[in-house]
Order: sequence, then structure tokens, then C-alpha cells
Amino acid sequence: MADDSIAVVDLDRCSPDRCNYECSNFCPPNRTGKECITVRGEDTEEGDPDQVRISEEICLGETCGICVEKCPFDAIEIINLPSELTEDPVHRYGENAFSLYGLPVPEPGKVTGILGPNGIGKSTAVRALAEEIVPNLGDYSQEPNWDAVLDRYRGTELQNYIKRLTEGDMAVAKKPQYVDQIPKQFDGKTRDLLERTDERGELDYLVDELSIRPVMDQDIDSISGGELQRVALAATLARDADFYFLDEITPYLDIGQRVKAARLIQELAEDDEADRSMLVVEHDLAILDLLADSLHVAYGEPGAFGVVTDPKSVRNGINEYLKGYLTNENMRIRPNAITFEEHAPRETTARDVLVEYPDLKQSYGEGEFSLEVEGGTIRQSEVLGIVGPNGIGKSTLAQMFTGSVAPDEGDLDFRLDISYKPQYIEIDQPMRVDTFLSSITDDFGSSYWNTEVAQPLQLNRIMEQQLTDLSGGERQRVAIAACLSKDADLYLLDEPSAHLDVEQRVQATTAIRRYAENHDATVMVIDHDIYMIDLLADRLMVFDGEPAEHGHASQPQEMRAGMNDFLADLDITFRRDERTGRPRINKPDSQLDRQQKKQGEYYYAP
Repeated sequence: MADDSIAVVDLDRCSPDRCNYECSNFCPPNRTGKECITVRGEDTEEGDPDQVRISEEICLGETCGICVEKCPFDAIEIINLPSELTEDPVHRYGENAFSLYGLPVPEPGKVTGILGPNGIGKSTAVRALAEEIVPNLGDYSQEPNWDAVLDRYRGTELQNYIKRLTEGDMAVAKKPQYVDQIPKQFDGKTRDLLERTDERGELDYLVDELSIRPVMDQDIDSISGGELQRVALAATLARDADFYFLDEITPYLDIGQRVKAARLIQELAEDDEADRSMLVVEHDLAILDLLADSLHVAYGEPGAFGVVTDPKSVRNGINEYLKGYLTNENMRIRPNAITFEEHAPRETTARDVLVEYPDLKQSYGEGEFSLEVEGGTIRQSEVLGIVGPNGIGKSTLAQMFTGSVAPDEGDLDFRLDISYKPQYIEIDQPMRVDTFLSSITDDFGSSYWNTEVAQPLQLNRIMEQQLTDLSGGERQRVAIAACLSKDADLYLLDEPSAHLDVEQRVQATTAIRRYAENHDATVMVIDHDIYMIDLLADRLMVFDGEPAEHGHASQPQEMRAGMNDFLADLDITFRRDERTGRPRINKPDSQLDRQQKKQGEYYYAP
């Protein structure tokens, strides 16, 4: 195989007990007596003895690809690497395994962002920068050592960082990606967890700024996902570190909490006396745009190889990523651009009424949370966006609509079939993905279902995995598919963007939108990602009030009016990027921010 190609065997998918080694039997080099595709054998360090390995020296590369076509489980990839990759990988996990090219460069006093798909090596890069792994520079047959890594990066911006790291002069603080795992690792009160991490004496300030004082004396396993996210952020920022790594700060946070979190991270980075480096992986482009000082784009083939580019300006990096073409690298990373010009506020047309609901009230008792909902109508074949702060009653409304919570006042005798995807996805069934989805719909596996659901949600490669083994993003996509696969009058999805990367969010948006249009279906989407709401919604229902005390839901209204009400309450203005049309948060008190507020146009100046 040429030096610019790699062979990857997905050991989670390779199932020799269920095949006849078609990859090996049909391999042209094997048929001439060469040992290109062989079993790993008893001495294998990774995988099972009966699983296959591919000799990259003998393999004919992508020009052949017969093994890729013959493998019944899609476990093999033969990939031509970009010709621009002139150096060996920074790290390769083993034979026929994932390779990472390039590392991000943490800059003291700055916030560095990383933008790229899931499974592209962002976490591997951070593990290297946190000294959790020693990069092997592509040679997995030898014991890696930091001296070789230092030689590799001598004379670059990373040299000083690596030198400090290896000399023990670099303290690291990390916020995990999946905060819902915290209760499984820590048993106690929120206060106990946070006081254990308070190394800078700033805990009280962080607790107040992140509004988590009400949960300080609660058990960590009793608080919500949004509260867990803010607790994890406070625990990380309270540490006295030189390098902070923050993996996805926005899941389960509302837009106001996201902006607050971004400002706290910027404050910590801008402390001139501390000289701290901040590295943030984030999929909410509006927050990443607001937060970061520079940006690395990561691209490649998820699960096979990843490339981390040199730093770019934040605006250019995001725009190039959306366009699908990286200018300096002369690299197309996606066949089609992600565009926003044709969307938001979408022109709405008169549609038949699906259901009319009355004024509703719900109270959980004296001194507890209460919700008031203005009566309104939901139209046939529309996507209704639902926005508002956390703890304001959006999920309570969803539960009233589905019948799991009965309102104290108002009758919801819908007589509608409702398919519901909850906010928090609990999966404990020992069942394969394909078995689970086929139990929901008779259309499973049909050309229609594959085109409308499986392909846009990128499910094909995880069909044979166990539900309990899925990542957070994979669980989210399966849950969306399960919701859309049911035969219903109303589809209600609570925070479908959580743990999805940018492209997955766009694909999920496409699937939801297309399903509504093609099936004359009505969809309600609760989400905090303005990009997703921007691309998806026809109209908007806005919640306001005092979180955890009382909430109020307006009638569904047109997008511009609804977003203006929503953003005015948060004191945030959005503009459109003149090149891509994407939403961008205005810097607080900037000229454009003041101008739009004066005009009352918080959601893009018309």
C-alpha cells in the first residue's frame, strides 16, 4: 500500500464467528500466495485471535477495496490519506487502528477551541496534552517516550508546553464530556464534591455565577443534567491549574447559562497573573464563536483517522468548516456546505389546525414550582420550536401533552397519538440497536426508512451494537430514530441536539424537517441550540418566568416575534454572518448590540 493510505479494522464489528472470512478469501494478494489479510493469532495484543489483521505493506489500497465490499459487517476501511499529510501520525492506537495527525496548541492567556465531528480524535489529542498517554508518533511497536515527542516538536509552539508537561511543571484540570456519569463515580452531596476541588478560593463566586447554590446540599445523584453540567464546570474552574480542558460545556444548558459559562471561562483565561491555557471542545457554534480566541478544525474519517489543523481565526475556522473546504490546507472535508441563508425566519403559510388547547395551569404544591400556559393552536405539518430557560416548565408541558402529568386546570383531551423522546435517555436494555428499532416499526429496513431515518441519523454502522454500549451521541440518534419511527399524530422531541456534533445536528434537523414535510406530520422540538431552532422551526413557543419557581408559556407565534421576546428576556442579540448567514452572538454592549436593542430587533436586524 502507498504511504498515504491506511487500513482500519473495526474490532467491535469484526465477527469471524459469523462469517466465512470473505475478506481474506477474495483478497487478490492472498490469492497469489501473499499474506495480506490474516487472523491475528494467539499472540495478538488487541482484539481476538480469530479476528483479522491487514498488512498495509502488502495491501493494494483503495484501488482494490474488495475486502471492504466483501465484509458483511462493514468492519474494514481502506482509506487514502490527504496528500498534504507529510508527517507520520502523532499517535496510532495499534495495527489497523485509529491514527491522529496534529495536535492543538494551547496558548497562555487565551481560549483555544476545537471544532470537528465526534470520533475524529479530539479526545486523543487532549489526552496527550494532559499526559494521560505518551504519543507514539505512529510507531505502536515500540514503547513511546516523551524525548522523541519533544524532538518532533522542537522549534514549534508546542515545544515549551511539552517541556513543562514532562518536567512536572504543568497542572491539568479536565471537565468530562458526559456529566451524567458523575453520580456513578461520586457518592455524596454537591457541596462535598465542589469543596474538594476548591483550590483557588473562588468557589463561592463560581457557585453564585452558575446559579447552583440551591443544589449545594442535595445528593449529586438527585440533580438534573443542567445542574450537573454547571457543577462539573464549577468543579473544574475551581482548580488551580495551568491547562484547563473543557469537553462540551453546553449540553443541557439554556442559552443564558451557556453565555454565562463562556464568560466565566474567558475571565479565567484573561487573568494576566495566572498565564492559564484553556482548550474547549464545543459543538454549539454560536457559543464557540463567542468564547474562543483561536480555533483548530479537526477532520478525517471518524474511527479511522483524524487531522487537527493549525490554528485559525475563529470566524474563518467556523465558516470554512461550514463551507466544507479548508483554504490553507486546500482540503475538502464535506461534499456540501451547511447554509443558513434560506432559513429563519421561515415564511409560514396557513395550515389546518391539528389541535387547539386551552389555558393550562400546573402546580407542584405551595411554595413549589408552578406553570401557566396560554391556550393556543398547533398546526398540521408544522415544526414548533419551544425555547426558554432551564427549570421553567418546558418538560412539564411535554409531560402534560403526553398525559404523564395531569394539569390542575384545563382539559387536554387531545385524542392524539403522541411519540415522545424525553430529555434524558435511560437505556438499560441488553438489546441490539437493529432489534430495538425493528420492534418499533414494520418499516425498519425498507428503502423508505433507510433514506428517511437511518441514513441522515448515521445509524447503519451502529446497528449491531448493544444499546448499553452506545455513546451519548449514539444513544441520542437512536432515540430520535425511535421517536420518528412510530406512527403518531404529534412528535415531541426534548433536546435532540445534546451530545451531537455539528454535522449530526444538521443531519438530525434534516431528518426531523423532512419527516414533517413528507408525512404531513406535526413536530414539537424543545432545544437550546439556536442553530438547530434556526434551521428547524416554523413557529415558536416562548417560556419565561423565574426558573424553579414559576413559568409562563406564550401562545405559539411567528419566529421573529418569538425570538425577539426570548432573546430580549436574556438581554442577548444575534446577527447573521455576512458570508454564511449563520447566527452569531453580538459582543455585549458592542455597537451592533446596542443598535439592535434600540430597534427592538434581538433576532437579526431585518
